[in-house]
Amino acid sequence: MVKQQRAARTREALVQAAAAAFDLVGYEAASLAHVSKSAGISMGALTFHFPTKETLATAVRVRGASATRAATERLRHRTERPLRTLIDLTLELARLLDEDVAVRAAARLTRECPRSPVPWTDEWLPTVKTLLARAAKEELRPDADTDALLVLTTHLVTGTESGIRRRLLVAGEQHGAREELGRVWQLVLSGVSRDPDAPL
Repeated sequence: MVKQQRAARTREALVQAAAAAFDLVGYEAASLAHVSKSAGISMGALTFHFPTKETLATAVRVRGASATRAATERLRHRTERPLRTLIDLTLELARLLDEDVAVRAAARLTRECPRSPVPWTDEWLPTVKTLLARAAKEELRPDADTDALLVLTTHLVTGTESGIRRRLLVAGEQHGAREELGRVWQLVLSGVSRDPDAPL
């Protein structure tokens, strides 16, 4: 039992260190040696639990996907207006990206390794599509372009990740993405043009 607990602690430390490394420098630049040193765990112990960088990256993806799935599940079955739920989902994703390094690393790994066995977007994009379909029936204007809304929502989430990463590199801080995204949604919902029929 003690041995199993020690092994679980070792795996946890390695996954956390790997998440931080993948988040900071990406898949290619992250090294097992750096992860081993950051976790304070020998290279032998690392390769015992994770024989390759790919298996370690998969563990990080699974961790990030799990946190994202839990957040999505909490919102998926709400009976409130679907558009409100959709916005709340993006705000929750922004919070996770801000606060959970494994979620941020999973998002980056999905982008850098497109054949990822655990794509981060698969944890929330299907729910976004379902909510948009409901919103189209229940509350959107008849002429609302749900395909464009799907693109917008995807860009807002991926742009949030990019903004967080930029702030981390420049200022060493990341908090505030949820509030920032909330302001963007307010702008989207209210519009900015005095002439909403003006051609693009």
